[in-house]
Amino acid sequence: MKLFKHINETIDYRKLLKLKKFSLGFVPTMGALHEGHLTLVRRAKAENQSVAVSIFVNPIQFNKASDLHNYPRTLENDLEMLSGILEPGDFVFAPDAEEMYSVEETKSYDFGDLEKVMEGAHRPGHFNGVGIVVDKLFRIIEPTSAYFGEKDFQQLAIIRELTKIESHPVKIVPCQIIREPDGLAMSSRNKRLLPADRKHADHLYTSLLLAKQEISLGKSPDEISTQLTKQLNAISNFRVEYITFATEEGLVEITRPCNLRVRCFIAVFAGEVRLIDNLPMF
Repeated sequence: MKLFKHINETIDYRKLLKLKKFSLGFVPTMGALHEGHLTLVRRAKAENQSVAVSIFVNPIQFNKASDLHNYPRTLENDLEMLSGILEPGDFVFAPDAEEMYSVEETKSYDFGDLEKVMEGAHRPGHFNGVGIVVDKLFRIIEPTSAYFGEKDFQQLAIIRELTKIESHPVKIVPCQIIREPDGLAMSSRNKRLLPADRKHADHLYTSLLLAKQEISLGKSPDEISTQLTKQLNAISNFRVEYITFATEEGLVEITRPCNLRVRCFIAVFAGEVRLIDNLPMF
């Protein structure tokens, strides 16, 4: 695999792949790779003639300077993990912030109601930062397909909307959540969990399973949210930020069971680490 740290050399190499008419699968990441990321890369590899992986901790999507500072950066280890999957024709794009943002960004997206709920409501400006960096990456790499995990389901919806706004000719491929043996959704943030908090982090997934069971019995989303919030907040060092039931299409919050495809979305602080997860209900 090849490693590029500059935009121009990445664009030049992409031109060579286009001359060969190779399909290009793209997996954008912020590094600190784990098996969840590698699953996306393997799928991209299976479905395309070439694969690109970006590793870039995007500063403009962080709401808190401390979160940006604490985000793990493990480029050497990430490259070693990718070397077992990627082949000579594949590449990794790992720029620094100065390379990506040589000019101050002033672009402002309107993602409508998609950015006003859940993560958007609690992290103002986050999705605009996501939109800016993904638009940049799509323009540099020009992928045929791009692969995103469903753990960040709202982000997936935002990126689909972004491709419409910017008319990117890329297929967005959603990929199922990869979990630890105890059910915790894999995330780079998991590395920051204190041992005592990690021990109880599986309660996010068991809460989602309980939500699915309760809603199938006709209990209202509000009742379930109240119940689960109480249970999770009772765990030492845990604090629920939100538990929301929303449609997969449009992320419209529901207050009673319906025949639409619905997911339960959850965000919880385990100590200083913010964890999110979701699960289809129907």
